[in-house]
Formats: sequence, structure tokens, C-alpha cells
Amino acid sequence: MTVQQKVPPQERLLFATTARSIADSTAQIVDTSRQALDHLGATTCPQSASFDNVLLPLVNVRNAIATKAGILGFYKEGSSDASLRDESVKSKLLFDNFNNEIAMQEDLFLLIDAVFKKNETLDQESERLLRREHRTFHDNGLGLPAADRVRFSEIKTRINKATSEFRRNMNEENEHVDFTTQDLVGVPAHVLDSTLLDDSTDDEKIFRLTFQPNHFYPTMRYAQLDETRKRYMIGYETRCADNVSLFQEIVLLRDEAARMLGYASHAKWRTRSLMSGTPDNVMAFLNDLKSQLQPGLQNDLDALKKLKSDHLAAQGMEFDGKFYVWDISFYHRLLLEAQYKIDQKRIAEYFPIQTVVPAMLQNFQQLSGLVFQEVSRDISDLTDLNQTWHDDVQVFDVWDSDEIGGGFLGFLYLDLYSREGKYGSAANFNLQPGYIKPDGSRHYPSTALICNFNKPTSDKPGLLNHSDVVLLFHELGHGIHDLVAQTKYACFHGTACADDFCEAPSQMLERWCWEEPQLKAMSCHYSTLTPEYRDHWKVHGCTADTVPPSKIPTELVQALVRSENVNASLTNMRALWRSAFDMKVHSPTDRRSLEDMDITREFNKLQREIVGLDEPADEEWGHGHAHFSHLIGGYDAGYYGYLYSRVFASDMFSAAFSKDPMSREVGLRYRRTVLEKGGSVDEMALLREFLGREPNSRAFHEELGIRS
Repeated sequence: MTVQQKVPPQERLLFATTARSIADSTAQIVDTSRQALDHLGATTCPQSASFDNVLLPLVNVRNAIATKAGILGFYKEGSSDASLRDESVKSKLLFDNFNNEIAMQEDLFLLIDAVFKKNETLDQESERLLRREHRTFHDNGLGLPAADRVRFSEIKTRINKATSEFRRNMNEENEHVDFTTQDLVGVPAHVLDSTLLDDSTDDEKIFRLTFQPNHFYPTMRYAQLDETRKRYMIGYETRCADNVSLFQEIVLLRDEAARMLGYASHAKWRTRSLMSGTPDNVMAFLNDLKSQLQPGLQNDLDALKKLKSDHLAAQGMEFDGKFYVWDISFYHRLLLEAQYKIDQKRIAEYFPIQTVVPAMLQNFQQLSGLVFQEVSRDISDLTDLNQTWHDDVQVFDVWDSDEIGGGFLGFLYLDLYSREGKYGSAANFNLQPGYIKPDGSRHYPSTALICNFNKPTSDKPGLLNHSDVVLLFHELGHGIHDLVAQTKYACFHGTACADDFCEAPSQMLERWCWEEPQLKAMSCHYSTLTPEYRDHWKVHGCTADTVPPSKIPTELVQALVRSENVNASLTNMRALWRSAFDMKVHSPTDRRSLEDMDITREFNKLQREIVGLDEPADEEWGHGHAHFSHLIGGYDAGYYGYLYSRVFASDMFSAAFSKDPMSREVGLRYRRTVLEKGGSVDEMALLREFLGREPNSRAFHEELGIRS
């Protein structure tokens, strides 16, 4: 029976095809917004100021900006057209500077300050909005003397420009390393097929490997030669060289701005509005976790070194006792194969992307009461607008299921395949937030999931490693948070909550990728999909005369589940190292120590000291911070949040979902209590309400084998 496509109450997005349309749209919304705010400042005085005649007009302007800025700034992440990416970078910078301009308008601040001091009776979200806006103006220097405001404005403008340059350098990075056939022994065929240079000959084949995830990770996991992995890793760590100086400049400017506002450091300024509260609390959390992970880390490294020693001995080579960053993925895989009988290539055969994505959406439908209706795209007659930014993109209308009202929620865009010029990792981007419009109706959100998987063809499947499946769940978790949020104001929509909490919902959803029933439900051997895929399997995957089962075998799933926390201490200590580096550069003991800091050397030194990995003799052998985009893109003095929020994720799953991960009742309660609130409610209050108690780290420690 064909299900009739429901018609959304809001038009789907249309996407620009010319740089001019991006520039014109940006200029129009900035001009319109500036006029509206000038009118507000000219027609309202502090004596008559109220939430309704000051904050609501201001938030309407902010909502209108957010409705356009997300899309206009997104082309730099997803478009294949360099001219659109360039104009999108300019658009993002213009909006960033305009938001700074708004927050430095003294007439607006005086109005907001007057409302703040009147103590009107407001609903919880409106009260939170008022406090947020009042703090935003303070944070942009309006409490400073007039002369200092000029310098503060210069700092904010330069930070925006340097940040834009840093991110553009990352997005446009197209560096590579060339290898021969002999260099790439063990590397999967799909990597070789996609990287062979056209001018290669049978006698001398040259493979050009970029640092895109679909090249980098399988090569580091399977390349047999140590020298290949070393050369590739050093290439990876030394890319984006222009960002070294930009990173230092941004860190110094942040520090200067924080000190002008009266804070001892940028981290002191940042953490005051996060769950942690202070840098001291962050460091206490990290140091405590470090001490508890240390025994497990040593065990992990000892086991990997023993494996490396045995592996080299089998080849007649001596082990020098060194274990490097380029050894981790390779020997982790060997450990899984030797001790857990896990064959990642065989597992991937059961997760073709064509079936994983529908199964994943079905999981969310059952758990959260959602319905995803894929949109069949028609050829548009419009010359300067399209229904997506690339032909690979899938579009879904997202609704509540009929049993909970059947209401519309928003639009989901999936852009899953690697291509040149595209954002090189995986992320979820809010294109438009949800909020209540002035007429009382709802503006519905649009959200985009970006990944870089191999695109399937008619005769070659796109297979996902189990880690890819986990990644998909994680990023779509952000998308679901985006879609189901029901806040009044755009600034609190979806994942716009504290940085040390916003990862928790997605991290919790990763747990479904380690549950046997869910893994079986998502699996489907690719050879069963088409005759062409069956032929492909016979050539590339067949190891016996038997036909593979459609669903992943129980023993394979159970082995996978048992391996979940293999090298968990090493993995978490590496996240802790990056968190410690983040805090080091953003909470220096004084200004001079930051000015004198060799940031490249500090990044590598902390890895050696905290993780215990060896490195080349040159302490500046790599500059990984030059592509540590989190610290430039909003997680500055907040990267610890990935560990901090995992405590909450583990607690929520253990307390509510561990007995029945697919409970619709619990899933809907979680959606109503946590996800729908976005950032409109204090995050600790959300946790207390959902858990019925104070959160604790017991489940997190149990996962890591730590005794609390």
C-alpha cells in the first residue's frame, strides 16, 4: 500500500546556485536588521522599556538573522562550487561582525539593562533569554571605558577574520602523499581504486592519498609497512601550516579580550556559563579521570607493544620498544583480530550504507515517535535556486507519528558521500532553527548531516565499518535534537545548550550501536541486494562456497560487543590530552607565559606526557593544533565537554534504557524531558528531572572498568 506524502506546513528550503545571490541575501538581511534595531533604539526609552517592547523586537531580529545566516554560511561546508564557498565564507564573516556590532550598541544595552533591572514576571525561557542578552552585551565590552571599547571591537573583528581564515584553510585543504603499490601492501582495494593516478602505468602505479576520512582511516588501519603509516601520519599532522600562526593569534586575542573584561583568562570567561563553572573544576575533573585511567592506559600500551613486538619478530625484525601515534590504528585492529576474532572487513559487508540509513531512521521512528518521509526531488525550473546544494543530498520531511499527534517537525538533509571541496569530516549543521514567530505560529527547523563515506555504485557497494555506523548514530543524534526541540526562541533551539552537555544526547545514542538486537536489525549482507553486488562479493569477499546469511551472524555481533572497551583507556586519555592542551592555552598563569609559549611544542609534549606515546626526535614533528578545528569552531576552553558529557550519557542510558533500549515509553519521556527543551532550561535541572536524582559517574566508570 502506498503511503500518501503529507504536505509540510512550511516550504522546503531552496539553495543558491550563484555567488551573487548569496551576497545579495546577506546584504539584504543585514540592512533590514540594522534598520529594525535603529528604529527600536530611536523609538524606545529606558523609562518605558519592557520585555515586550525591547526583548521581543530584538529577538525577532535575531530569529530572522538565524533563519538566513545558517544556510548562507553553510555553502562553504557542502558546495562543490568554489565561488559559492568563497562567498559563503564572506557571508559568515559579515554576519559574525554584524552580531558583534549589535552587541556593542549602547542604546540597545541601556534598554536591555533597564528591563533587566525592572524584574518583570516572565516565563522561564523568557527570563533565561533576558539574562543571556544582558550578559552578551557585557561580554562585548559595553562595561568598558569608551577608549577601551575601540580596542575591544578591533579584537573581536580580528578574531572573526582569523577564525574564518583558519576554517577556510581546513575546508580547502587538498594536500596529499603519493605512494607506490609496494608502499600500500594491505590497504583495501576501494582505497587503491579511488586514488590511482590516471597517468600511472602498469610498471609504475602511483596512488595519491588525500587526508579525507575515506582514505586516511583505512590506510592507517591496514597498511602493513611502518614507514608508510609514518609518512602518511606525518603528512596528516603537518597539513594546514598557515594555521599555526592563526591559532596562536586567535589564542592571544582571546586572552586579551578576557583580561579586558576582568577575567584572569579566556577559560575563566568561557566556563562561567558552562556546567563546570570554572577552569579549576575542569582541571579537577580531568586530573581525577587521568589518575583513574592511568593503570588501564599502561595495560593498553603494554598489550599493544607486545603485539607490535610479536608482529615484527614474525617478519624477522627487531622491536625497539617504541610505540608511535601511527601504530595505534594498525595494532588496535590486529588486537581485535587476534583476541576477539573480529574481521572488520567482514563486518563491513553487513553494513552497506543503502540499508544502514533506512534502518537507522527506523530506529529513531520506533524510539522517539518520528516519521521520515523521503522527498522525491523534481527538476527545478528556477535558474538561481535548487532544492539541494548537491545531487547526492537526500531530503526528508520529518513528522510526529500519528499516535502522538502527527504534527510536522522539520526537514532533514543527508549529504553522506565524499567529494572535493566538501567539509572533510562528519558533522551536523543547523540550517534553520525552530522558534515561535510573532504571529504565534511555529517556524520549523532544517538540519543537515554531513559525512564522507564512499559512494556506492551499481556494481560496487558503499560499505561502512562499525565505527562509521557509530559515527552516523552520533551525528544524527544531533540532528534529532535539532528536529524535535520546541523552544520559543531560536537562540535556545536544539543543540544550543551548554557545550559540556550538548554532546551527551548523541553520545548516549552511540550505545544502540553496541546492542546485539539493534546491530542485527540494521545489518544486511550487501551481496543479497543486487545480482551485481553478488558478483562483486564473489570476486572480492567470497572466502567459501557457502552463501552468506542476510543478517550478521550472532557470533560476530557478540564478539563485536565484547570488544567495545578494548583500548578504552588509551582512547579516553587521548581525548584528555587534547582537553588538557585546550585548557593550557586558554588558562595560562599570566599573559607573558602565553606570549612565550611554543604552542606546537606544547601540543606534542602534552601528548607524550599524558598519553605516553613516543614521537620523532624533533619535538615539532607535527602541528596537530593547526587542524584542531574544535578549538576554533566553538569548543574553545570546552573540549573537555566530550569527556564531561559522556558521564551524563552513560548515566542516562544505564538508568533509563539499559533494560529495554527500544522502549517507546522511555524514548518519548526522554524526548519530552531533555531533547525538546534545547538550551531553554538549566542542563542540570534537565538531568535531575529525567533521572529522578542527581547524576553520577558510576555508569561511566563501569564502562571503562574503573572502580568508583
